Amino acid sequence: MTSAVRDVVVEADGIPLSALVAEPSGAARAVVLCLHGGGMRASYFHGQAHPDVSLLDLAAMLGYCAISLDRPGYGASTAALPGGLSLSDQAVLTRTALPRLAGGHRDAPLFLVGHSFGMMLSLQLAATDDGQLCGLDCSGAGVRYNRELSVHPGRTADDGTELTTEERIELFWGSRRLYPPGTFDRKRRGTAPVPAAEVTASAEWSGYFPVIAPDVRVPVQYTMADHERWWDLRPTTLEELRRMLSASPRLEIRSQVDAGHNISLGWTARSYHLRALAFAGECARVGEARLSGR
Repeated sequence: MTSAVRDVVVEADGIPLSALVAEPSGAARAVVLCLHGGGMRASYFHGQAHPDVSLLDLAAMLGYCAISLDRPGYGASTAALPGGLSLSDQAVLTRTALPRLAGGHRDAPLFLVGHSFGMMLSLQLAATDDGQLCGLDCSGAGVRYNRELSVHPGRTADDGTELTTEERIELFWGSRRLYPPGTFDRKRRGTAPVPAAEVTASAEWSGYFPVIAPDVRVPVQYTMADHERWWDLRPTTLEELRRMLSASPRLEIRSQVDAGHNISLGWTARSYHLRALAFAGECARVGEARLSGR
């Protein structure tokens, strides 16, 4: 299959923002804005290790305009924003750039797919939505970090020990067997330094999430990787998340089998992406009906 993905750079408030864009052959069912996690790039949603791991290609094939943004502080904006931006400032800049990124599809319903720190940004965008957003799918973050870990953004390592490369891969990705061969090749990983503002925001997330959650009033699908180690995903904590997002008219909590933290790059990525896009289609349909008064 020939990829429809192209590189674009747009300007928002004088800041260049880069993205990968895949467009359908006709009118888009929805614009799917994809927001990557900390230390990754837009290419997270256009994995190259196997044809099944590109959300962008799949979305365009199914009739969506898919945009994977290098979030502010990454890609083309790195030089202008070396320290990154807070969640609220990222939301403002992303919203400013969106009409230029969506082009001729800008009037289609907007759906968000956010992973890890991108999930945090998705929820921030949803909490400050002006009526454009029809729903979101998110993964890779949660209510709080896994307190059994000695190293996570909420605290420093207890003993000051540096993790080896393999230990970092196990923590941040999960077992190598969950990913196609070649995923960890340097040219294919699509990683980048984490801006300082995101380090701070990640450490503060557990206190910030309850503040914005009541303002999320669109449908939410929350997908957990069953091999996720980074976050506390106990049933009691998931019920806490459900209560926090009680203003959402529809909240689906799902588990993706045989998946590690970087759920969109693993062997089961296509299954996850199909569910995310199916949810996008349902949300877009409901949103269009609401706007037309049906």
